[in-house]
Amino acid sequence: MGTQSLQYDATLRCSPKRKFQSHAISTPDEPPSKKTLLFNSPEGSVNSSSLGIPKNSGRVARSTPDVPSLEIPPTVDAHDGFEEGERQTEDLVETALVNNANNAAMSSSGDPTQLDGQALLELQNASAAKIQRYWKALQLRRLEARESFCRTLSTLVQNVDWNCFGPDSDFLRQLLFFFNAKRGEDVDMLCKICDILLLYVRSDGDLVTLFAGGVDSSRVKSVVVYRFDWASSEIKPIPFHQLLEFAVCLMNPNFQWSCEIVEYLQMKKVNCFFRGVIGALLQSERHTKYLDCSSALSKILTLVASHVGNYSCHCSSVDPRWSFSSQILSIPSLWHNLPDFKKAFCSNGFISNYILEIASCADVLPTDILANHPGQACLLANVLETATWILSEPDFAPESRAEIIGLCTSLLDGFPKITSPIDRTYVDGTIPIDNDANYYLDVDLQRHILTLFQHLVNAAVSGILSIDFSDSAGLSSTELQFVGSISFFLHGMLHSSITDGIMTELVHTTEIVPALWNFIKSCHTNDKWQFFSKYCSQLLPDAPGWLLPLSIFCPMYSHILQFMDIVELKKSERYVSLEDLPSLVFILKEALWELLLTIPLQSSSLQTTCSPLDNKKMLTQVLKSSVMTGLCELLIQLEKWNNMDQFVPPIGFCSTKAISDEFASQALIVGTHEAEIIRLAPFLVPFDTRLEIFQLRLEADHLLMGNSRQYFGSRTLEIRRTNLLKDAFNNISLLSAEDLKGRIQIVFFNEHGMKEAGVDAGGIFREFMNIITQSAFSLESRLFKETADHLLYPNPESKLAHADHLQYFHFLGVLLGKAMYEGITVCLPFTIFFLRKLKQKETFFNDLFSLDPELYRTLVNLKPKNSDDLSYIYFIAPDGKELFPGGARMHVTAHNVTTYMHLVANYQLNCQNRVQTAQFVRGFQQLIPKEWTDMFNEHEFQLLISGSLSLNVEDLQLNTNYSGEYHMDHVVIVMFWNVLRKFSGRDQERFLMFVTGSARGPIRGFGTLNPKFGIKSYGDDPSRLPLASTCFNQLHLPPYQTEEQMHAKLIQALSSKSGFDLM
Repeated sequence: MGTQSLQYDATLRCSPKRKFQSHAISTPDEPPSKKTLLFNSPEGSVNSSSLGIPKNSGRVARSTPDVPSLEIPPTVDAHDGFEEGERQTEDLVETALVNNANNAAMSSSGDPTQLDGQALLELQNASAAKIQRYWKALQLRRLEARESFCRTLSTLVQNVDWNCFGPDSDFLRQLLFFFNAKRGEDVDMLCKICDILLLYVRSDGDLVTLFAGGVDSSRVKSVVVYRFDWASSEIKPIPFHQLLEFAVCLMNPNFQWSCEIVEYLQMKKVNCFFRGVIGALLQSERHTKYLDCSSALSKILTLVASHVGNYSCHCSSVDPRWSFSSQILSIPSLWHNLPDFKKAFCSNGFISNYILEIASCADVLPTDILANHPGQACLLANVLETATWILSEPDFAPESRAEIIGLCTSLLDGFPKITSPIDRTYVDGTIPIDNDANYYLDVDLQRHILTLFQHLVNAAVSGILSIDFSDSAGLSSTELQFVGSISFFLHGMLHSSITDGIMTELVHTTEIVPALWNFIKSCHTNDKWQFFSKYCSQLLPDAPGWLLPLSIFCPMYSHILQFMDIVELKKSERYVSLEDLPSLVFILKEALWELLLTIPLQSSSLQTTCSPLDNKKMLTQVLKSSVMTGLCELLIQLEKWNNMDQFVPPIGFCSTKAISDEFASQALIVGTHEAEIIRLAPFLVPFDTRLEIFQLRLEADHLLMGNSRQYFGSRTLEIRRTNLLKDAFNNISLLSAEDLKGRIQIVFFNEHGMKEAGVDAGGIFREFMNIITQSAFSLESRLFKETADHLLYPNPESKLAHADHLQYFHFLGVLLGKAMYEGITVCLPFTIFFLRKLKQKETFFNDLFSLDPELYRTLVNLKPKNSDDLSYIYFIAPDGKELFPGGARMHVTAHNVTTYMHLVANYQLNCQNRVQTAQFVRGFQQLIPKEWTDMFNEHEFQLLISGSLSLNVEDLQLNTNYSGEYHMDHVVIVMFWNVLRKFSGRDQERFLMFVTGSARGPIRGFGTLNPKFGIKSYGDDPSRLPLASTCFNQLHLPPYQTEEQMHAKLIQALSSKSGFDLM
């Protein structure tokens, strides 16, 4: 050892207790070597090994400290020579140490008069020899004391009585002076004394009275420290248990020295020792023999833990590295292995006193456990379990509940990113080794933490549900504070990597969704949001009060709706009742509108700063964006459910604030709030306004393409009526995207190969689009199939009908796109799931209802069945194909039936016709970009395609021009409108097809038909059939005499399809 390591402590001689501070205890019977002369060692030279706890192990080690130091047991006043001899021996050793330290200091001072190397070495050796002599004298004195003690009271301590512990007895002082933890007989004597004192305590004896004036705090400390030395050696279960019990007695809070004991133990890093002992108990092969120790260990841990935050305690603060929170609360499964300690720790409210300490030690946790059991995870698990206990206690203060939830939130927010081992497993079962900073959490530990999250949420929800939301006065400040802390915790949990997959468990195993909804509804009804904002201290003061609760409610309720079926929605009262759904829609849409108008359109990059205000701004902005996304997704799902089973009028999803004359024109300007609303939340805007925006986009694109809607520059297609589909396919497939957006004229050839009369001014093209779509999408083409409700979807087996079926699907997509681009409605009723595919939206289980209602109901009915009723079902699709490799050999059970249902739906909706749908969408988007159709839901999209399902005769009558002899009040005109109203729906469609070339009226009404519908007088012969000019949307109507005659002639003209080529 270099002499520079020796430093003189000037406080040694002036210490009233005459003791050396911060020294580890040397073995009394061993002479000091050069190592034992070191004291006041630098921080870090004492580690867990100095307490007999080797790293990465829970076993108790027998090795002595690597860098032990010399401590002379402190003394007390005495009346005999024994005490004086001890003091003289200590003085001699202390003098030698001080001289040695001074010599070492002189040699390193840099003084030119210092001794040379040889002289210094001789002085050091002389000092060392003197110390050895003093040490041997001390050991001799201890030996003599041991012999005298044994002669007086017998080796087996059989002569000990209660008087030996009185204030005038030297019994304990003598024992502690010569006690050596490595001597078996000394340990036996100590254990016997412990038995006696424990018997005294169990007999209602008072140790405070017994020890009054007999042993001061420093002597009691030595007993506890010697227990540590003994525990660090080869131990026996019974003495260990006895000494733990006795240590509990000596740390009785009634003793005046209790704080000094705990402070001394903390200085000796006692929590590291406890950590090692607990690890040894758990890992020892003799675990069952140590069960009795858990009770005593729980008691002593409780006593130590009680000294933090205690108003009557004056213990010094502890380095976070060696603190109770760092060393004890990060032990895996602590509460499971020490249930008594858990009960005492939780019931006494210790966690409230440890909130700051836990927060300060999160970055200095021990790393002596396996890498897949990181300290952060173990600490989080133990704190979660503690918080669950406390929230389950009705008598616990509400303010403290909020603090504990806040602690859980801070631990969760600071939790490092983790990766599940399952996600990183190779095919051969091995896990790759890499150097990234992610934590790879043990699967069982992660499941345990997820279970604790559920328990904590249940406990928290119980507190929320206990609130009387029906009170007109609203929630109290305490209740608002509690809900605020729970909301922040849940928000952090949903965005933490450790909680992947917890959403399903939370929404189905807890009552968090109905609890949140009741809270949201109560705050909205009683106008409490402004008060709730005060308890969201992490956000800006002007942040909306509903921001935080909705950030949790929206994704959770969206998750529920995603997996709920129609029957469950109608019958379910667990989450949100049907009666409450209109209120929910109103609250959500109002919140979304406010966010859309307050969030900056061009959000600057978020910069991390140290300013609390800037951090609040960043968190508030991030939360607003998150809530806006959640609101949009939830409202879209609710609108979808409303279309299946209406619970609110469609206009109920629109905001009245979106109705203005300038909205449509402003929505076309990139960067405006109107454009963002259309992009993110189009359902807030009335359907008519969105139709206007769609029409404006079409017109703008027509101008951009240079299409002036004149005759020149058009493409002419020759189509044989007898070979309609093939000719259309061959001609249109050759056109480029620019050609497709240009003007196309049609020349028809009849069944005789003759060119039909007439010039295509638009009417013939509209007729072509209607008849080609009817032919191409018919069942005879075998490209599309029909559901039982006659709704169209791609035929999964289309390749059997056409070798180039994928090219045909691309062609069909182009046809539909061209029809929409030209404003032509075509009678093509598609299934809802295919319309979602056409919009490139995901499909879910409930979309199966639009494809196969019977299969959907069959799958829904499997949910309540047990495993025996499902044993005949395997993981195969209705067509016999496996849903996944090996599915034909796996039974469906009550546990995996939901997975089976969704796999079947995925196969039917997505797998069977994936390639056909992809080609159709590709062709469609050559003319209609995705963003144009994103602002419509599926039902509205169908209206864009097919127009109104029925003819609005009144609207047509209001938008009709008359010419010739006819006018509004002419008798023939009056008869005509009466006849048209009496037509069947099918005949009305045929009439529109006859006069306009389209079977459906314009979506926005006949006022948008260009040119307007007209009726012109046609001769004076009532026996003639009416004629039509589809290019000009005009009907040539003879002057019929009666309604019956007019009805018969019109039906005859519609049925014979005559009249067009005559014009």
